[in-house]
Amino acid sequence: MEENNENNEPKNNQNGEDKDKLHNVIAVSGMYENWFLDYASYVILERAVPANEDGFKPVQRRIMHAMKEMDDGRFNKVANIIGQTMQYHPHGDASIGDAMVNMGQKDILIETQGNWGDIRTGDSSAAPRYIEARLSKFALDVVFNPQTTEWQLSYDGRKKEPVTLPVKFPLLLAQGVEGIAVGLSTKILPHNFCELIKACIDVLKNKKIEIYPDFPTGGMADFTDYNKGLRGGKIRVRAKIEEGEKRTLLIKNIPFGTTTTGLIESIIKANDKGKIKVKKVVDNTAKDVEIEVQLAAGQSPDITIDALYAFTDCEVSISPNACVIIEDKPIFLPVDEILNKNVEDTLHLLERELEIRRGELMEKILFSSLEKIFIENRIYRNIEECETWEAVLETIDKGLEPFKPQFYREITQDDIIRLTEIKIKRISKFDKFKADELMRKLEEELAKVEHHLKNLTEYAIDYYKGLLEKYGKGRERKTEIKSFDNIQAHTVAANNQKLYVNRAEGFIGYGMKKDEFVTDCSDLDDVIAFKRDGTYKVVRIDEKVFVGKDIIHVDIFRKNDERRVYNAAYLDGKTGRTMVKRFQVLSVTRDRDYDLSKGAKGSKVLYLEARPNGESEVINVKLSNSCRARVKVFDFDFAELEIKGRGAGGNILTKYPVKKIEFKLLGESSFGGLKIYYDQSVGKLNTDERGQLIGSFHGDDNILVIYKDGSYELSNYELTNRFDGEKVELIEKFDPNCVISSVYYDGASKNYFVKRFQIETRTMNKPFVFISEHKKSTLTVVSTDKDPQLEVEFRKGKGREKESATYDFDMLIDVKGWKAIGNKLSQYDVTKVKLLESKKEENAKEYKTGDSVDLDVDEDKEQLGLF
Repeated sequence: MEENNENNEPKNNQNGEDKDKLHNVIAVSGMYENWFLDYASYVILERAVPANEDGFKPVQRRIMHAMKEMDDGRFNKVANIIGQTMQYHPHGDASIGDAMVNMGQKDILIETQGNWGDIRTGDSSAAPRYIEARLSKFALDVVFNPQTTEWQLSYDGRKKEPVTLPVKFPLLLAQGVEGIAVGLSTKILPHNFCELIKACIDVLKNKKIEIYPDFPTGGMADFTDYNKGLRGGKIRVRAKIEEGEKRTLLIKNIPFGTTTTGLIESIIKANDKGKIKVKKVVDNTAKDVEIEVQLAAGQSPDITIDALYAFTDCEVSISPNACVIIEDKPIFLPVDEILNKNVEDTLHLLERELEIRRGELMEKILFSSLEKIFIENRIYRNIEECETWEAVLETIDKGLEPFKPQFYREITQDDIIRLTEIKIKRISKFDKFKADELMRKLEEELAKVEHHLKNLTEYAIDYYKGLLEKYGKGRERKTEIKSFDNIQAHTVAANNQKLYVNRAEGFIGYGMKKDEFVTDCSDLDDVIAFKRDGTYKVVRIDEKVFVGKDIIHVDIFRKNDERRVYNAAYLDGKTGRTMVKRFQVLSVTRDRDYDLSKGAKGSKVLYLEARPNGESEVINVKLSNSCRARVKVFDFDFAELEIKGRGAGGNILTKYPVKKIEFKLLGESSFGGLKIYYDQSVGKLNTDERGQLIGSFHGDDNILVIYKDGSYELSNYELTNRFDGEKVELIEKFDPNCVISSVYYDGASKNYFVKRFQIETRTMNKPFVFISEHKKSTLTVVSTDKDPQLEVEFRKGKGREKESATYDFDMLIDVKGWKAIGNKLSQYDVTKVKLLESKKEENAKEYKTGDSVDLDVDEDKEQLGLF
């Protein structure tokens, strides 16, 4: 190693070259730090994140400015617009073209012509030379105003471009935006046009606002965790799925951010993995989205719908992240605050426009007054003898001197010069009446502007209302706001596997096809296995899993299943006694051993049964013949025991040796009927006390559903069943003896009909239409009450006065078949039909007291006009 001198200079440096190299070294770390900060700031401010003032990224703003420069009312080739924009945007034509197509597909600022692609199918647009665009009327109204625009030089210094555009509308929230910068990103979801305007009005009225996204692809969305668009929020978006004919499901729209192609691929992928079972997927998308899913044989449509949401892109989760640029800094703001700031900016812009207009009007009034004075007082004649330009100006100024106090500002030389430019033809044709009329109109407009400036909030409200009236039609909400239930994947996964067990060797799994078959299952299920020694464990299902030798019971494990009860008898190895217990296994740690006995050495299970609805059992117990017990055979009823936790020791059955225990009789459920509730918001049944209590169900009990379209359907009470809450008119526990009373409007005859019938069909999950099948026929009222009453309002007589009457259904018609047309309700024009509570019980009480109640049925029928 070479030695260095005191100054750390290397020896033998020739002509000082090595010394110069050392002095020219620059610290790379410092350079990198500065460069990275500069680059990150540039990407954040100039490319990825929109400005809060106008809602545009720089490329979008430059496209709009270029289109305004080119605007002549006609369509322009997109290629030409891209070329014009490149004068302001230095990042190439591809980025400009992509940004423009994205803006055009949102159908707010740009009118399009040609193939601009399809966000639903993922199809790309045609080349820029084939498609055309122009600014929309809305954009021309709310985006541009050169007088209120702040300008800056373009990147090459040759032209001026706007710093921000004076947008008087919450465009950022209406369009939505997504961008990835260095160190941060932004994702603001699109909101509904009309709802944003109404929210702006509410802000001005100091009302509380609540706005939610609205997606152009429609669908349904749960905004429970939206968190006002900030980081950490989440939106669940679902496609709308309907049941079609011949075991098909129809997907009518798709979640935002997906495409029909991607959605179909996700369904096929889930089918290949065995999560769902479908026969065929057909894309019928044209003007509207329609994906037809044909179900495999034996598959429940309701369970498949839930499985589609659980395993495919029919449900997606979107995480918003609202970040905007304010005063050259990225700021994370909730959407309601972004809206508030936009309203403030709009107020400021409207105020500036009014002030500018006020200035223009005042100048017009001033010059009109000068012109009138100049002509009426013939001041122009005084300048005929002037020989110099200065003399001309001085003469006019002297002629105006008596009138100067009436003007709001001093009269300048420029004002006088303008008077000299008035042509002789205009002077000769001057009409004092027209001049006064013009002055009056200008003063009226000025007064109006002054009024608006003093009442700026009311003016802004009227401005927003004008936008809503002019541009709101056809921009109604497309995404339905709903609350979704959480779908447990294992409950809706298709049974794509079969569970087998080898009891002696202690193995379970779906790959052991030569061993004992247990049940159908899915590859997401957990399995619980009990062994003879009293231990049990829960394991994740797999091809082959060892759980321990001498298995006596194995089944699919459902966490928190409060109705499944185990009835067990075991020998306690420590005391020699036989114990009995009833217990539940609600929640356990997977792969951990538990013990249903007291855990003593030598303990073993003598009897074990799992009952899915908490049923008790009667067992027959046979003691050893050699024991000293007097009664060696007896029955025991598990109903005598309380249901306890899995760790309970149990009760003593006998202290004598047991030879055999056999099942004798199945008892009733310890829990009584299963209480079923219907949650209309999600359209599903539950046992969590959410929504309407339908009833307590046992065994083969069913549910009756009557829909608003005039059809009824019988269904079991499986929690996977789904009913469209918006279409359900009535849902209750089915009573085979109940009579359905209804009134419906017949679209063919344009009359109301009344009918009463009983359910005669027993086919499950199939709707039967009980009103006429005309497309305009509608169900008016329906009831399953024992004695329902009907209030009818109708027009009668020459004067067409309204009359009303109240009747019992059983007075109007007898019970007939469900296919019967029914009786015409009235010969008069029925205007209103209302269902009332029955009063027959009150009448019955009156009869019991000995008072007579006159019910002249014939007279009442005559009044109503019944046949």
